[in-house]
Amino acid sequence: MNFDAYARTGVDLVNARLDDLDALRALFPDENAWMRDEVAERDLAIFRRAQKRLRDVFEYGTSGRDAQAVAELNALLEAFPVQPRISGHDSSDWHMHVTSRGASVSAEYLAGAVWGLSVWLCEYGSARFGVCADERCGNVYLDTSSNCCRRFCSERCATRSHVAAHRARKRAAIGEQLSAPADSLTPVS
Repeated sequence: MNFDAYARTGVDLVNARLDDLDALRALFPDENAWMRDEVAERDLAIFRRAQKRLRDVFEYGTSGRDAQAVAELNALLEAFPVQPRISGHDSSDWHMHVTSRGASVSAEYLAGAVWGLSVWLCEYGSARFGVCADERCGNVYLDTSSNCCRRFCSERCATRSHVAAHRARKRAAIGEQLSAPADSLTPVS
């Protein structure tokens, strides 16, 4: 089982817009087209509640509240238990699923996402759960940097934030020059 891929489904869920059923369907990549086809209106509310709770896990991790992150993940593991089973269409296609046959789309997706994030926390610690430092963004991410120093969800957000900070410093410097007394601007002979 690829636990990183399952953990990333948790990230995808937290960052998704869940305005309606079509938005929820957009969450599922092509390899999970069956989920996109089978998801129902009743799943939308379940996904929204889980999305909020998973965001809390990332916020706990980002702020160093490990015990709260663990408690929330344990509660989610109870709500969306992993019931592994082997599945496949022929002897060359065997793979693992995280829920029993006939489980709802929300049960299947959320069991995998919660399990993946739980394994990630045990492997790397909750400090590797991040919330983008760009205040206009708010997306979450898994910090895969070598020294746990990532602050942004993407290069785009990092660049946008750094450019905005540079421009703000430049405006402040110009403002200081304009507000300085006139005699301080003339050269001394």
